Amino acid sequence: MINQLSWKVGGQQGEGIESTGEIFSIALNRLGYYLYGYRHFSSRIKGGHTNNKIRVSTTQTRSVSDDLDILVAFDQETIDVNYKELHDKGIIIADTKCKPQSPEDTKAVLYSVPFTEIATELGTSLMKNMVAVGSSCAILGIDISVFEEVVDEIFGRKGEQVVQKNLNAIKAGYDYMIEKLGNQVGTLQLEKGDGKKRLFMIGNDAIALGALTAGCRFMAAYPITPASEIMEYLIKKLPAVGGTVIQTEDEIAAVTMAIGANYAGVRTITASAGPGLSLKMEALGLAGITETPIVVVDTQRGGPSTGLPTKQEQSDLMAMIYGTHGEIPKIVIAPSTVEEAFYDTAEAFNLAEEYQVPVIILSDLQLSLGKQTAQQLDLNKVEIRRGKLIQSELPEVDGYFKRYEVTEDGVSPRVLPGMKNGIHHVTGVEHDETGKPSEAAPNRVAQMDKRMRKIKNLKFPTPVFTNAKHEEADLLIVGFNSTRGVIEEGMTRLEQEGLKVNHAHIRLIHPFPVKEMQKLVSGAKKVVVVENNATGQLANIMKMNLGHVDKIKSILKYDGNPFLPHEIHSKCKELF
Repeated sequence: MINQLSWKVGGQQGEGIESTGEIFSIALNRLGYYLYGYRHFSSRIKGGHTNNKIRVSTTQTRSVSDDLDILVAFDQETIDVNYKELHDKGIIIADTKCKPQSPEDTKAVLYSVPFTEIATELGTSLMKNMVAVGSSCAILGIDISVFEEVVDEIFGRKGEQVVQKNLNAIKAGYDYMIEKLGNQVGTLQLEKGDGKKRLFMIGNDAIALGALTAGCRFMAAYPITPASEIMEYLIKKLPAVGGTVIQTEDEIAAVTMAIGANYAGVRTITASAGPGLSLKMEALGLAGITETPIVVVDTQRGGPSTGLPTKQEQSDLMAMIYGTHGEIPKIVIAPSTVEEAFYDTAEAFNLAEEYQVPVIILSDLQLSLGKQTAQQLDLNKVEIRRGKLIQSELPEVDGYFKRYEVTEDGVSPRVLPGMKNGIHHVTGVEHDETGKPSEAAPNRVAQMDKRMRKIKNLKFPTPVFTNAKHEEADLLIVGFNSTRGVIEEGMTRLEQEGLKVNHAHIRLIHPFPVKEMQKLVSGAKKVVVVENNATGQLANIMKMNLGHVDKIKSILKYDGNPFLPHEIHSKCKELF
């Protein structure tokens, strides 16, 4: 028996590859396994190679694996593109229709299974993915009855006949493979899962759920990969609590509409990817100078321009901190897991209102779209704090309300439009305490200083996730967003070889957690920063804030693919 499995399904985009992986992984999740998936897909609706790699384990896992146990191929291209990941005892299950051929330089065993033919005999070739799922179960020794509930949930709305046909297709694939395998049945049999119920979701859904739980009741957004699922989730959920989603004509309309709604007192979110954030930057400056709270999600992808819209990258870091013209305070948060995506999004709304600044939730494609097992979320941990928003009756004032009053902590009292005695100007030009435009030098300095000192003493629950067992470490590995799992795995391998390794994953990117990181960096002989970009943006931010320029090195990857554990391990070893 094995306690971990790597399984991949591939074919042409639009022929059910995603649903194959979805059904397979949901069923295994319900058996109590931990899963982590990464989907490689093209930036088109149909056509082009796509695959879904899923890691299944009896223990927590947060990265895809180096190698591959089973490759399910609907065409020869899938074999040609992916076979080198298979280890010597790996298995290829391929559709007979594509006349599959095993490459000469692999020891993996090829089983030709008539996915399409079996599915057609049962009613429609579209069910070939179900035949493939059944075939996989035979190799793994999985009881296919676990799929009954999953198939019913997915196809139940289409009627009992459709449900039964799909279950028949799974059984047919299972039976065919059992006969083909003979005494090799259960060759890669998994140890039993613990049967515990856990969530299985993508980061985008966690972000959307976090917003909903935090009291968000409006979203304005324009569809873009890999952020669209946030909008799709809230389109379904917000109306049930009196909220709504508006798909705007462009990104500029989305962010300005969100600013307007927040100004009116409604907790609002907008989400996009790099190109969309570029368009939002001018409006974020407006939110900064008017001190209007706003929460913005940036799901990073390959750039620049359209770049690699469906591939992994982490190259928006500097833009999110410094992208606006002029200087405004802002907060940039970077969750690394589904759980953090949920809790950090909920907290983002509190920070936006408490400090009256734009809060950017930085994600990346691997976190946003990669599906992973997550522990049950504790809704009781989510609190709603609205800062200095005045909701009681205001006393009479002589003149306009001092909406931009110069205060010691930099945060001014805030009122909602229409409140008696709360009238004030709101303008994008520099202004005095009542909002009246003013270009006077002393006023400019006072207002700039007021705004900039808001976040000097920012309180964030866990600015850095640390796994630091050593006071003095040989190596400190640093990352952000989705690289956490792969760093943890590389770290384990290095420790097994005798190195003392600490790990820091930065959740609060800006303002930078100097105190927490200075101690970790000072206590390490060497520091390496892992990131999916070409210029070492996080490493440069660390050097700006911490010094230690000669000590901090980079491990970079920017080919559109996520890091693999062996890459972290080997690159770190090169330092010694």
